[in-house]
Amino acid sequence: MLTLVLIGLLGGLITAVSPCILPVLPVVFLAGGTGGAPQRAGSTGRSAADTVAAGSVLLEAPPGAPPRARASRNRRPYAVVTGLVLSFSFFTLLGVTIISALGLPEDILRHTGLALLVLIGLGLVFPPVERLLERPFSRLPQRQVNKEGSALVLGLGLGVLYVPCAGPVLAAITVAGARGEINADIVALTVSFAVGTAIPLLVFALAGRRVAERVAAFRTRARGLRITAGLLMIALAFALAFDVTTALQRALPDYTAAAQRKVEDNDTARQELSGLYDNSNKALSRCEDGADELRSCGQAPPLEGIDSWLNTPGDRPVNLKDLRGKVVLVDFWTYSCINCQRATPHLRDWDRAYRNAGLRIIGVHSPEFAFEKKRGNVADGTRKLGVTWPVALDNGLTTWNNYRNRFWPAKYLIDADGTVRYFKFGEGQYDQTETMIRDLLRQADPTVDLPDPTGRAVDDLTENRTPETYLSTQRINGYTGTPLVSDKPTTYRFPDRPLPLNRVSLDGTWTAGYEHFTAGRDARLALTYRAKNANLVLAGTGKVTVLVNGTPTRTLTVSDAPALYRLTDEKKARTAHLELRLSEGLRAYALTFG
Repeated sequence: MLTLVLIGLLGGLITAVSPCILPVLPVVFLAGGTGGAPQRAGSTGRSAADTVAAGSVLLEAPPGAPPRARASRNRRPYAVVTGLVLSFSFFTLLGVTIISALGLPEDILRHTGLALLVLIGLGLVFPPVERLLERPFSRLPQRQVNKEGSALVLGLGLGVLYVPCAGPVLAAITVAGARGEINADIVALTVSFAVGTAIPLLVFALAGRRVAERVAAFRTRARGLRITAGLLMIALAFALAFDVTTALQRALPDYTAAAQRKVEDNDTARQELSGLYDNSNKALSRCEDGADELRSCGQAPPLEGIDSWLNTPGDRPVNLKDLRGKVVLVDFWTYSCINCQRATPHLRDWDRAYRNAGLRIIGVHSPEFAFEKKRGNVADGTRKLGVTWPVALDNGLTTWNNYRNRFWPAKYLIDADGTVRYFKFGEGQYDQTETMIRDLLRQADPTVDLPDPTGRAVDDLTENRTPETYLSTQRINGYTGTPLVSDKPTTYRFPDRPLPLNRVSLDGTWTAGYEHFTAGRDARLALTYRAKNANLVLAGTGKVTVLVNGTPTRTLTVSDAPALYRLTDEKKARTAHLELRLSEGLRAYALTFG
């Protein structure tokens, strides 16, 4: 556990200085800086209220109150950061469970945090509001704790607005919280990560307090600075609410990415993080992706938490134990993933060539999007791709977690004794994977007569190919143009200058959501890409006009359920400007490239 805590702490420290933290920094600085240096009442000829305001912004002396001998030390920085750590840790782990149990909207935590931020800002402007926020803390015996109560409330609110960059550590915490799989290791990782992020934030808040104590303006114009800080805090709340701050984050390079990979994605970290849920499968984390020889990677985890099955007699489940004596290939995939679609022909070839020799393929369909959880959609996708082997609908990602998987597609080879001997993440190395299949079939039956290798030509994966781009307010990469507004019809405009490579932009009316973008009036989408072909997952009813380098090339008819549509198709990779004009109401999910 000590290693896990160290990984969480270092990961948190790096995250706290990344571009993702920028939106909360002004609030933290203001929270630490709105208290000034302690002074004796009456020493400057000011009123008692002004003197108290200079020493602490939380409570002003009511009219007629006797002057205090000395204003208390401003401990707001500690209160704010403590509240942030407590709130972030608690709601990251238990927020999904609590919200689901109470039947509350998924975004209620964010709205609550924004409301608290506005209330704190109003409290700085209007002392009666601040006294109202202090009231819940009035029964606490420590006077100073009482007085810093609104700072603690501010920290609690920031904790649910706090969205650090999602590296492997935060991903492990988030998945555990979403699935309700909380144990001592997860709690230790969460707390250490939160503490790691809190240390730089505390330094920043203390710097704000230091400025307040040393700069004369904070002592002589305390009331005016309180009002200014309150208004800025309210403005920041609205900026966070409408995602205005994301434009600044996108403009800055991810200068902490290399350090984050070094800390969170090294061999030790991968082994520790992959062992958080089920120690019985820990051996999987010791094997290497795409190794050039068969290895022993531990007993194959069971296929658990499956919602339903396709392509089996009577849709009955498949048990791995019943397949002992056979070589099993477990393929993690999802039907709208272009990478998975490119891998499917190889699986079809292997199924045809080696089924009679003892190979069994099982597809574990682990969805990326909500629409991929619907059995009818998966059945249609399976039929269109020519998948005839059993498919398990792993909608809760239980089997995905059992195998410590993080990739689409991913292939795990299991020998006749039920041991995982090889796995390959992503595309490529098909010849090597087929060689491993043949070796395992010979080990299972030395007398087996194998056909010649299938030898399917492997498509050029294209150096510098444009990466998959999710049309999601949380997962989009390479976006430029009018700042995105979540879940609200908004008019967007293309930038005046040409789009750089791998950049996407919107024009016309769009409603940008967490899972997809919905086209409104005169909706257009543009991007500059490098690949042989471009594809888009679409749903709804309507048409899409495709323009390449300004010339219309095709019109697509979209009908009903989400499916992958080919936008362009060339024999060789090229760089091109793509523009799409979509009918109102169409839903766009993800752009993929081949």
